[in-house]
Amino acid sequence: MGKMLWKPSEGRVKSSNMYRFMTFVNERHRYDFTDYDGLYAWSVTQIAAFWAAIWDFVGIKASHKYDQVIDDDRKMPGAKWFSGARLNFAENLLRYRDDSVALIFKGEDHPTRKMTYAELYDEVARLAKSLRASGVGPGDRVAGFMPNMPETVAAMLAATSLGAVWSSCSPDFGIKGVLDRFGQIKPKILFVANGYFFKGKNLDSLSRVAEIIKILPSIEKVVVVPYTEQEPDISALQNAVSYPAFRAQESGLDIPFEQLPFDHPLYIMFTSGTTGLPKCMVQSAGGILIHQLKELVLHTNLTRKDTIFYFTTCGWMMWNWLICSLGVGAKLLLYDGNPFHPDPGVLWRTAQDEGITVFGTSAGYIAALMNEGVRPGKEYDLSALKTVLSTGSPLSEEGFEFIYREVKADLQLASISGGSDINGCFALGNPMGPVYSGELQCRGLGMKVEAFDDNGMPVINQQGELVCTAPAPSMPIYFWDDPGQKKYRAAYFEVYPKVWRHGDYILINERGGVIMFGRSDATLNPGGVRIGTAEIYRLVETIDGIADSIVVGQNWKNDVRVILFLKMDQGQELTDELRERIRKTLRINASPRHVPAKIIAVPDVPYTLNMKKVELSVKKVIEGQAVLNKDALKNPESLDYYAGIKELQED
Repeated sequence: MGKMLWKPSEGRVKSSNMYRFMTFVNERHRYDFTDYDGLYAWSVTQIAAFWAAIWDFVGIKASHKYDQVIDDDRKMPGAKWFSGARLNFAENLLRYRDDSVALIFKGEDHPTRKMTYAELYDEVARLAKSLRASGVGPGDRVAGFMPNMPETVAAMLAATSLGAVWSSCSPDFGIKGVLDRFGQIKPKILFVANGYFFKGKNLDSLSRVAEIIKILPSIEKVVVVPYTEQEPDISALQNAVSYPAFRAQESGLDIPFEQLPFDHPLYIMFTSGTTGLPKCMVQSAGGILIHQLKELVLHTNLTRKDTIFYFTTCGWMMWNWLICSLGVGAKLLLYDGNPFHPDPGVLWRTAQDEGITVFGTSAGYIAALMNEGVRPGKEYDLSALKTVLSTGSPLSEEGFEFIYREVKADLQLASISGGSDINGCFALGNPMGPVYSGELQCRGLGMKVEAFDDNGMPVINQQGELVCTAPAPSMPIYFWDDPGQKKYRAAYFEVYPKVWRHGDYILINERGGVIMFGRSDATLNPGGVRIGTAEIYRLVETIDGIADSIVVGQNWKNDVRVILFLKMDQGQELTDELRERIRKTLRINASPRHVPAKIIAVPDVPYTLNMKKVELSVKKVIEGQAVLNKDALKNPESLDYYAGIKELQED
């Protein structure tokens, strides 16, 4: 059982958007809910009533309201949401057009730029006019190969204002990584920056762009944003135009927002692509809008007074999630660069200087802070900070305790988990509830999440598969180029018919908290007992001298044995004494089955471009199988070391 680390005051509870929503539901439906548990149970059983309440509470702007919330709340996939509604995603995000700050941009080693809501509207209007003149209309794809900067936001909003479909990759993607994604969806317009900054280096993008457009004939125009240079040379790029020249010159334009059905395509998101070409998940404008506003307004307690930051690139769904905060009228801080350059405190110094109230990051970043000995609360003024969000991988109990000890004692730490598949969360924060060490506070409203055992039955206080047993509006409407929805059904509905199987291994406890144990396809099975990899990471990565780790199950003599690979801190060695300490730590704090058969030092740990450890790729390599798509990895060369390790051929 996790230790309670924080509980909101009564005043904080009653001033929260979640409490206001609970009161709203009580008055509308004559209920008397007093806590989250009752509200959650209602949200996943009275599905139509719940989502109708969300529509009104967050204030969805629509030229025509819906005729029906959902046609069949037992149908999955394929439930039809908010039929009859006509709306535009960009119009909902641009509802504020005043002089309040919308975007704060901090590029590595560069002066801060700010853009008001009025200026953002004007920027989008000018881009939208130019895109329309370029022949872009509903259903066309517009793509970004861009840093996380204001021009990226404006390009997405301009495209979606016309009903075009947006997709993006961050500029650290290699040529094949971009082609594997954009090559499938065939964008008409490509927005790029001439380069980007990382660890103080000026990195060129245009040479890769030149190769990409040679192979992508669908691209009719490349719009180049000057970033690392004021006037980059784009003469070698076919059909290229500079961003300032492309954007319409007039100011004061109105945006003629295309009014489209609720399920009109908005985003194409991609799977990691480590087992072949990335799958292209098409998500609806209305579904993403209502789902993300629910999470931002209720679970994150975001208001117009807030400044929200998430450390993300445009290749990760947290970028899309962050940008929806415009619909709340908050200030969004966009950051481009390395989070440890020029020093490990750079993001916290930014939090101090800009008054960040909601600070979003990854569990990996928090672990790195711990290793570096950074003490943000002692070194910076974080008086404005009220919420820290963590995702990407399970946050260890030590990570939870670090935040409350070294960042701030009085804040809501929300470990959140979902995926690009739904562009949001299955489990996340609850501003009305306490925070327990190692736990996600709750399952999201309207998300009927359960843990299924090996027999496909829901269990409490027992590890199982994360499933969703009722439809939700942000689930993909389809996969791109997927006749008969074969790929879509295979991805989520093959194991349990009419039940979404997400591929995570979790435990739901009696108080509704959720504990994550890693990917279910990477769980370990020594002696037939399932063990989540996160259980081992939590314990191992708190030991001094260890920079990173990856654990896999190796098929061995008709069983599975646990193999732990360690990346050591610079100047540290993996000694027999350290091996024994690790074994003892796991035996005492987890179980004898968690103790690795082999503990081996490696120079690096492989990650996807979205910074997820790739246990399955390592498992394939050590068992002599081919890894199909190394271009989906951030550091593919790291896999080479795992091939042919002699120690793995021995008892």
